[in-house]
Amino acid sequence: MTDQITPEVFSHLVELAALQLDPAEGEYIRRQLNNQLKSIHELEAIPLDNSLAPALHGVPYPAEISTAPRADVWQACPDVAAILSQAPQFEDGYIIVPDIPHTNLE
Repeated sequence: MTDQITPEVFSHLVELAALQLDPAEGEYIRRQLNNQLKSIHELEAIPLDNSLAPALHGVPYPAEISTAPRADVWQACPDVAAILSQAPQFEDGYIIVPDIPHTNLE
């Protein structure tokens, strides 16, 4: 494996993400990320037959033996008030969510 996250690159990424990690935490996470990269490279090295069609789940289901997917049908919620009663705040039928604090990076 030639691709690795070096301590310098990791330090730069930690700074960009505005993370606060002590050196032991940072080294642990960097090693874990490198292990994941190694696993990705191992998967890339597996030879695949180019004649096989790609499948999202890895198991081909030909149309002859597969049932057709059901149609999406919109259904109104039977009890909107019960759902809205679970929200901490709502107004005019809309759930109010708190603002996400933003920090401008320079």
